[in-house]
Amino acid sequence: MKNVEKYSRGYFMPPVKSFKWTEKEYITEAPTWCSVDLRDGNQALVIPMSLEEKLEYFQLLLEVGFKEIEVGFPAASETEYAFLRTLIEQDLIPDDVTVQVLTQSRDHIIEKTFEALRGVNKAVVHLYNSTSVAQREQVFKKSEEEIIDIAVTGAKLLKQYADETEGNFQFQYSPESFTGTEMEFALEICNRVLDIWQPTDDNKVIINLPATVSMSMPHVYASQIEFMSDHLNYRDNVILSLHPHNDRGTGVADTELGMLAGAQRVEGTLFGNGERTGNVDIVTLAINMYSHGVDPQLHFEHIREIISKYEKLTRMRVHERHPYAGELVFTAFSGSHQDAIAKGMKWREEAERQCWAVPYLLIDPKDIGREYEGDIIRINSQSGKGGIGYILEQNYGLDLPAKMRESFGYHVKNVSDRLHKELMPTEIYDIFTKEYVNINTPVEFTHYRYTQNDHYETLVSIRINNEIHEFTGVGNGRLDAISNVLQTKLDLQYRDLVYKEHALESGSRSNAVSYVGITALDGTAYWGCGIDADIMTSSVKALFSAINNMITNAQLPIKTGLHATKK
Repeated sequence: MKNVEKYSRGYFMPPVKSFKWTEKEYITEAPTWCSVDLRDGNQALVIPMSLEEKLEYFQLLLEVGFKEIEVGFPAASETEYAFLRTLIEQDLIPDDVTVQVLTQSRDHIIEKTFEALRGVNKAVVHLYNSTSVAQREQVFKKSEEEIIDIAVTGAKLLKQYADETEGNFQFQYSPESFTGTEMEFALEICNRVLDIWQPTDDNKVIINLPATVSMSMPHVYASQIEFMSDHLNYRDNVILSLHPHNDRGTGVADTELGMLAGAQRVEGTLFGNGERTGNVDIVTLAINMYSHGVDPQLHFEHIREIISKYEKLTRMRVHERHPYAGELVFTAFSGSHQDAIAKGMKWREEAERQCWAVPYLLIDPKDIGREYEGDIIRINSQSGKGGIGYILEQNYGLDLPAKMRESFGYHVKNVSDRLHKELMPTEIYDIFTKEYVNINTPVEFTHYRYTQNDHYETLVSIRINNEIHEFTGVGNGRLDAISNVLQTKLDLQYRDLVYKEHALESGSRSNAVSYVGITALDGTAYWGCGIDADIMTSSVKALFSAINNMITNAQLPIKTGLHATKK
């Protein structure tokens, strides 16, 4: 890439070593979550939400379990103002939920903000002003002390209007563009605001440290957070909050390391909607914790319903590869992946293990409302025998022998490759039944009788070219006796008969399914499947299906004249 020399690192490391967070392995408890979908998220939409849509989205956030929700910038527009008034006047805010509003450090804006908050039960009033070098020099053209004065003046105004307004208010301050601010200056301005608000155990203050523009690797942000956490005044009465954006694609990592570094609260959005590359995605953060056995205190058990409402109200789309939520994130097309997943699922079911440890699946998809059928293993030309066998077993109860799965797998892959498409479970089942189940041409089994002495004797009736022939034979078992009939009377030569059977459904009216494999003298294996209410009949039908596949594919002649009794 050209012009690399015009870029340099715009962040500031802490003046002292701040790496205690590296000694922690994982997040041990959920933070306080604050959704900013209705402010950061809404202002980033091509078409911002209407009042009715915002009310519906607010209800969605309540269903997910948010206890703090930033509802907007009420002094910025009539829709924002009307939305907050509607929530308050129609008593739509549950007692255990706190709404949050944003305001700049300007007298008339703060005044209108508190006017909009009249009668609210509980609210966080979020004051901000920008502190970065770039903003100070280019936008505001003010000195550090002048920037501090903006924050201090706003902090005093918040106290004044809170005392004059009915309601319960908690204060929050953000040094906006924190990541581009010298750490000593960020600390000074936050402490000057804290000195005005004088937080107590009963009235804690939120200090929010946003990655307004993500400018560094995540470990740098974590060190910045740790420095602030270690040096803020009134620390025991300060709730340290994060508000990461995703400019470098590291929003989730920034947040997770920031929590290790001392943050207790996170502001973010569902699916990361926000300006530019977006805000941090709370869905990913929460389910990441869940995958480590930590309750995130949010509800994503029905992720598809949440996605449906989100896409309708925001007119945005959740990408197919979005962590946890995307349509394809649990899906394996690769044969080796499918085989590992199928074996892992079976291993788990057989031992009824408590802890989830299935290969390639970080969490159980069912825990967020996804289904194994159609969500995990999907079939195309890249798929393998394990996945194809899993589809048949999970959807249709067919547990194929290993070698038959391999043979059928190649067949399905060839069909997918030829058609250049993914195959649905119904299509795979149709291919299986057409190629293997109860195949009755050119040799059709009609019925049989047995007698047993030292061995089994059978009389079997077969239809060939629309004529019924009866043959007699003997064997060590009933299926062996019929197999001997087919080899000796029809001059069919094969070896290594493989047999497997199981019930297809539970209950007294269940069908039986049988699988038979035979190997021609040239080493080619042929397979058949039989399904019938009677287990023995199903095994005979499976044998005939395998025989018919061998006759058809090898183009073998059928010899009956010398041995058959015509009827």
